[in-house]
Amino acid sequence: MSNHDELGGRLSEQELCPSKLLAEQEAAFQRDIARLHARSDEFVDVACPACAGINGAHVFKKYNFSFRKCSDCQTIFMSPRPSEGVLSDYYSNSENYAYWAKFIFPASESSRKEKIHKPWLKRVLSYCEEFNVKRDLLLEIGPGFGTFCAVATEAKSFKRVVGVEPTPELAQACRDRGVEVVESRVEDLDDNLIGADVVVAFEVIEHLFDPRAFLQGIRSKMNSGGLLILSCPNGLGFDIAMLKEKALAVDAEHVNLFNPKSLTGLLKAVGFDVVRAHTPGRLDAEFVRDGALNGDISLDPFLQKVLVDEWETLGWPFQQFLASNGLSSHMWIVSTLR
Repeated sequence: MSNHDELGGRLSEQELCPSKLLAEQEAAFQRDIARLHARSDEFVDVACPACAGINGAHVFKKYNFSFRKCSDCQTIFMSPRPSEGVLSDYYSNSENYAYWAKFIFPASESSRKEKIHKPWLKRVLSYCEEFNVKRDLLLEIGPGFGTFCAVATEAKSFKRVVGVEPTPELAQACRDRGVEVVESRVEDLDDNLIGADVVVAFEVIEHLFDPRAFLQGIRSKMNSGGLLILSCPNGLGFDIAMLKEKALAVDAEHVNLFNPKSLTGLLKAVGFDVVRAHTPGRLDAEFVRDGALNGDISLDPFLQKVLVDEWETLGWPFQQFLASNGLSSHMWIVSTLR
């Protein structure tokens, strides 16, 4: 599979979140943030979630949350951050996630299915073939609206596909579309789901208070030699490097912004061997372009030409360059359980 095959077709932010729905979504998100800050006395200081290092400096604030950058592994992380209990309550009662489940996911379902989840399944199956992994049980941790689980189930790619979703509205959305779902955290799963051949968690680990405990929970549910496939923001990627706190990947929920090296280190420490680390992102260039057009940042003459003046001809090739060279702010890490 070539780098460009892994990247997939061109994608726009509008396809994922129609602009007509953004105002209400943003209002719901702001109410969620206010609920978090109302419990700020329960926030806790943390060490680096990747390497446990205690050396790092403040890099920026957003929504009045402070972010630090580890001087050892370059992970960007929120500290102090809401405690595990506060975060659990946040996701269980999130107005933002309820709105996504009711309005945004259904409105963008077709684009997500064809341009994201079907290519993702193709990529997952290619890893199963490459690393000779069985396809009896697939667990998706944090399936959201359930599109990937539905695509995998419909394709009969695995004997059994199960979503593990702790947010009630999203778990119900999965049930409503016929996806088998367990309303739980992976750390709390019962023994009938032990023995997964493949575990996927797309855009989940950046949200978690304790990523190490999350990975240990996954490890206990997997077969030896099984595949764990994670996707998440790359804190050292292009749009975050350019936009800093104004990047969409920096928000109140993304408390961990790993990078390929730091997440690889964490996985190894927990008992996984990383076999692939790449950045197949498709939106960095568009995000930075939007930031420039909105006056959030200034571009040098080269990027002005690529991202603004000759966007239609140079924008997508530039995004392909970022993705192919590990420079995108969206990354995939594939590992096997020892």
